[in-house]
Amino acid sequence: MSETRERRLHPTLERLHLGWDLLVIALVVANLSLLLFDSLFLLAPLNAAFEATAPGLHGAYERHVHANFLAIDLAFVAVFVLDVLLGWAVAIAERRYHRWFFYPFVHWYDVLGCIPVGGFRLLRILRVISLLHRLQRMGLIDVRRWYLYGVFAKYYDILLEELTDRIAIRLLDNVQAEIRASDSLSRGVVEQVVRPRQQALIHEISQRLEAMADSAYTHNREDILRYVRGLVGRTLAESPEVRRLERLPLGGQLTRGLEASLSDLACRLVNEALAGLQSPEFTALVEHLAESGFDAWLRTDPHTEQVTEQVLVDMLELLKEQIAVKGWQHRYE
Repeated sequence: MSETRERRLHPTLERLHLGWDLLVIALVVANLSLLLFDSLFLLAPLNAAFEATAPGLHGAYERHVHANFLAIDLAFVAVFVLDVLLGWAVAIAERRYHRWFFYPFVHWYDVLGCIPVGGFRLLRILRVISLLHRLQRMGLIDVRRWYLYGVFAKYYDILLEELTDRIAIRLLDNVQAEIRASDSLSRGVVEQVVRPRQQALIHEISQRLEAMADSAYTHNREDILRYVRGLVGRTLAESPEVRRLERLPLGGQLTRGLEASLSDLACRLVNEALAGLQSPEFTALVEHLAESGFDAWLRTDPHTEQVTEQVLVDMLELLKEQIAVKGWQHRYE
């Protein structure tokens, strides 16, 4: 078959597929309506009311429909079985699934809905939902604009939020209970979580300190140098020796020269010190200092363990209060 013919034939097959889907939807709706009406017909009060209101129609329904209800339902079932077989054949031809026998398991509701027994008939409504989803995917309908879809989506969202909130609160309650029941939570966190990563944490801390200092100096260099010069000037102005020096001949020039020299020296020291933050020597120094204080920082006692556990419990309690807020009430006000 040529490419042109395939393109000409594809829309025709698509329309046939769509027409068959719409026919199946109509048959499922008619079948479910008939099942509902016949179930109500079996109720004595409703049966009597129907007979009193329309005796002719009641008799015709009882003779032609109710008496032959199983045969009529089997006629619907025959069409539904044919739909399943056709869908199965198309799935095999299109290699839609990994194995040819996967189709009945994927479309289990269609297969079970073909069983003309009791509650299995109700599964036929899932066929309508499946076909509507197919039409939505094809762009032929937009169920999101339907009123019933809006109502369903609203209450589904409320139900889902309530369920997830209750599950989350129950989980947090269990976590709080585990924290309270634990005798050595802080020690366990230190020994099993922190200490195995001690060297990596020390290296990370030193790198962050270097990066922070370098970034702060790069973006604030002029302000820092201005502050250093001002500090040198104030220190010299408050120095008694400098004041005595100013009383000498040419003392003012000497103090100004001294201030300029000391300011330049201080600014150079600041530049050299901050530039040295990226040197291997400074990195080794920071890591050595961090390692020296790491054991003291990680050392725990019963009091610190109780404080840590209480902080965790309070944080989880705050999280529970936040989860308990019913967000759907604000969305649908």
